Amino acid sequence: MSATIMRPAAAARPSLRTRMSALWTEMKANKISYLFVAPFLILFTVFVVVPILLSIGLSFTYFNMVQPPKWVGWQNYLTLFLEDEVFLIAVKNTFFFAAITGPLSYIMCFVAAWLINELSPRIRTVLTLMFYGPSISANAFLIWTVMFSGDSYGYINGLLLYWGVLDKPILWLQDPRWMMSIVILVVLWMSLGVSFLTFIAGLQGIDRAHYEAGAIDGIRNRWQELWYITLPMMKNHLMFGAIISITNSFAAAGQLQALTGPTPTDWATWTIMQHLNDYGYVRYEMGYASAMAVLLFVTMVVAQRLVQRLLAKLA
Repeated sequence: MSATIMRPAAAARPSLRTRMSALWTEMKANKISYLFVAPFLILFTVFVVVPILLSIGLSFTYFNMVQPPKWVGWQNYLTLFLEDEVFLIAVKNTFFFAAITGPLSYIMCFVAAWLINELSPRIRTVLTLMFYGPSISANAFLIWTVMFSGDSYGYINGLLLYWGVLDKPILWLQDPRWMMSIVILVVLWMSLGVSFLTFIAGLQGIDRAHYEAGAIDGIRNRWQELWYITLPMMKNHLMFGAIISITNSFAAAGQLQALTGPTPTDWATWTIMQHLNDYGYVRYEMGYASAMAVLLFVTMVVAQRLVQRLLAKLA
């Protein structure tokens, strides 16, 4: 009886040839649209898809940029977790750094955008520029190296010594007890970037009529407006902001290295991305670096999928 039931379902399922024919017919019917999308698809494939596939392939090889890649199978991955102690430190630091800066920067971006959105256009423009400025000011964050300088001429040490809080200067950017906290502070200071502008644009795009309709339906305060109207209507903006925050937090390297040096004390601020750059651009062990890149890529994809599921509940 079960076989009799399954045959019609199998017969009703279109064959691969039929599906491909239908897809080709649809593409011909919308050829102008595909023509406009083609430049982006070509660039995306060449500069994103192909490098990802090459990295996956190279991660199973020994490749020193001079000799042809040599197949080593899972050796690079086994070395990462069983022999490379610095990589394990980098994994711990990266997850700790991402767990703090990712959510905090995301929340800061949204709260700042939500509050600024209620102001007059002129004030909103000025405040938007002020908040967005640190993220586009190139190496302006290096002022923090002066503030946290390890001698008595550093602003923080100078003030604390003057007030009698300290009796000798603290090596803020060399002492493992303080290094991670300071780089997290600096990164959060710079975090109001693309996500912040995206949230501003999303809030500006919500029609005020929705809030008027919500008031008629029983919404009585701003928190209810935020939960029942604003957040559901900004799902796409929230998802984009989450992707940016996750990517920035897991791929942090430049600011950390500029603040605490290329080889931080006890590897206190060493991240996966710094370890990857070290093996890829300094030692030219591209196969080993590719294995780290693949693991980092998979981690970010998993984190983004989890956030996407959480944001789907706002529907």
